[in-house]
Amino acid sequence: MNRIIWMGIGVAIGVIAFRKITEAQSNLGPEGLNRAVGRLADGLYDFADAVRDGMNERETELRSALGIDAGLEKAVSKSSAGKDAVRR
Repeated sequence: MNRIIWMGIGVAIGVIAFRKITEAQSNLGPEGLNRAVGRLADGLYDFADAVRDGMNERETELRSALGIDAGLEKAVSKSSAGKDAVRR
């Protein structure tokens, strides 16, 4: 009975080792390198997008807090009204 248990444990360790070795070989080849570089590039793009979104959100908060947007809206509405009057 002990031999069957140890044989089962040995087979399980062999299967796990084979899978790990196969995975390591696929990661070391050209395809694995391409996948790694692709993941890195995707991560950098995602990080840059998150930074841009944060910057835009913070800029909007600062503009609202300082009242800059209200001044721009008034200036835009005045200038567009003046242009409409001149065009007619």
